[in-house]
Amino acid sequence: MKRLILFALACLSAVGVFAQTKTVAIQDINIRDPYILPDAKNGVYYMYQSSSVGHDGRSYGGVVAWKSRDLKIWEGPIRVFEVPHDNWITGGVWAPEVHKYKNKYYLFATLNSDVRWKAQKPGHPAYNHRATQIFWSKSPEGPFLPFESKQPHTPLDEMCLDGTLWVEDGTPYMIYCHEWVEILDGEMDLVELKRDLSATVGEHQRLFCASAAEWSTGGNTAFEGKKSYVTDGCFLYRTKTGKLLMLWSSFYNGPYAVGIAENRVNVKATTEERLGFTGSGEGMACHAVCLLEEL
Repeated sequence: MKRLILFALACLSAVGVFAQTKTVAIQDINIRDPYILPDAKNGVYYMYQSSSVGHDGRSYGGVVAWKSRDLKIWEGPIRVFEVPHDNWITGGVWAPEVHKYKNKYYLFATLNSDVRWKAQKPGHPAYNHRATQIFWSKSPEGPFLPFESKQPHTPLDEMCLDGTLWVEDGTPYMIYCHEWVEILDGEMDLVELKRDLSATVGEHQRLFCASAAEWSTGGNTAFEGKKSYVTDGCFLYRTKTGKLLMLWSSFYNGPYAVGIAENRVNVKATTEERLGFTGSGEGMACHAVCLLEEL
C-alpha cells in the first residue's frame, strides 16, 4: 500500500562529510532542505544533502546521499556528485533534488558563486551568479555528470534557484524561482525542457509573483522603500482528484512558511493560494515504498 508522505522540512543545518559510511538514526541527521527519492523497485529511500569538497585549497560544490528502508535508520553518506572543475561556476550547491525520468536519474542543483554579473546597488545584496543546472546519472547513487555545455538551465542574466522537474502530457518542464534578491518580488517561472533534459526549449514563462499569494506577507528586508517577497523551494504534485498542487516557501507574518498553490487544469493555469505550514525550510511530497518485509 502506498501512503502519501508530506514533508514540511524545517530548519536543519548541514552535517559534515565522513570518509566512510555509517548507520545513523534520523534524529541524528541534520540537513537543510533535504530531498527524498523513493526507489520502489528496491524498497529503498534516498535522501540527498549538499556537501562541498575541497581540492588544492579550493572548495567545489557537491552532494551526498543517505539510504534507508524505513525512513528511520539511514546509511551514508555516499558521495554522488562533485561540481566539475571546468563547469561554468563551481560554488556550493543549494537544495539538491534527484528525479527519475525515462530510466535515468537527474540531479537539479542550484549552484552559487561569488562572481558578480551586475553592479551592486547601495545597501542591496550582491548580484552574484546563481542558477539551477541539471546533471544526469544511470543510478540514484551517481556519479552525476554534466551535459556537454556545462551551462545552467536557467537564464545566465538572472539570479535563479530551486529548479524542479514536472512532466505533463509527456512534456518535461522545469519550474524554478527567480530570486527576490534581483527583482524584490520573487517569481515562480516555467520553461520547457528537451526530452533528454539537456537544455531548455522556447521562452521562459512567469507563473506568478510571490506577492500574488495573500498569505505571502513579505520578508523583513526592504529596499528603496519596497518590501521584498521571497519565492523558494517549489515542488509539484498531482492529487487523486486531479488537482495540481505546488508547495513553495516564502514569509508569513514574520516566520518562513510553506504554502500550497492549487489549480485544476495544468501547470500553466492560474493558481489559488493557501498557507500550509510555518517553519524554516522547504517542502516536498513523495509516495512511501511498500517494503516486502511489511507485507
